[in-house]
Amino acid sequence: MKTIFWLLLLFICTSAAAQQSTASKYINLYKDAAVRQMNKNGVPASIILGVAMHESGSGTSKIAKYLNNHFGMKGKNNSTQISSAYKGYESTEESYEDFIGALKRRKKFSVMFDRFSDSDYMSWALGIQRGGYAASKTWAKQVIAIIKKYQLYQYDNQNISYIKPLDAKQEESALIVEEKPKTTVYKVKRGDTLLEIAKRFDTSVKVIKKKNNLRTANLKLGQKLEI
Repeated sequence: MKTIFWLLLLFICTSAAAQQSTASKYINLYKDAAVRQMNKNGVPASIILGVAMHESGSGTSKIAKYLNNHFGMKGKNNSTQISSAYKGYESTEESYEDFIGALKRRKKFSVMFDRFSDSDYMSWALGIQRGGYAASKTWAKQVIAIIKKYQLYQYDNQNISYIKPLDAKQEESALIVEEKPKTTVYKVKRGDTLLEIAKRFDTSVKVIKKKNNLRTANLKLGQKLEI
């Protein structure tokens, strides 16, 4: 029994060491590319590296190896090594730039470029999660954990708005606050319909009806709705 325990412990330690080594190699290989993209586009280098490491297993995923795709972006590729619906790139840095381009092209993400600095990695992580980049509610927490574990924030532009890494309790509090849904109160105007209101606020008729305990789609002039 003791032998099995020690073998299991050895396996766990060996796996952890291998993971650490893979992550360190990844960072050394691509930190300069992440910094270049940060200086060019304004996204913290820690976010570029942290998200890429999270999405690609620090470059060990098949699409990272064969397609230089580190973010799971869909599209065409010319690979003869694997058959995949994922996009192919000439280099890892090209994948980084396309990820940033995807953020710029979608309104939910593009506002972050004016709102957050290139040193505020926590706000970027939470903003990307709120924008619907990943279905997991713990996605931002996982990316932030990678950034802190490997001290990726050291590659960010540490200017006046630099965010010092939070301790565990502070980070948990910040995540809880960010995860609380924000409520908007809308006053029904003449000619409004639930469908039009839902489209305007990027939600659904079903959600509005549930929030306001509505049994029908009929609205009254001046009626206040929680969106």
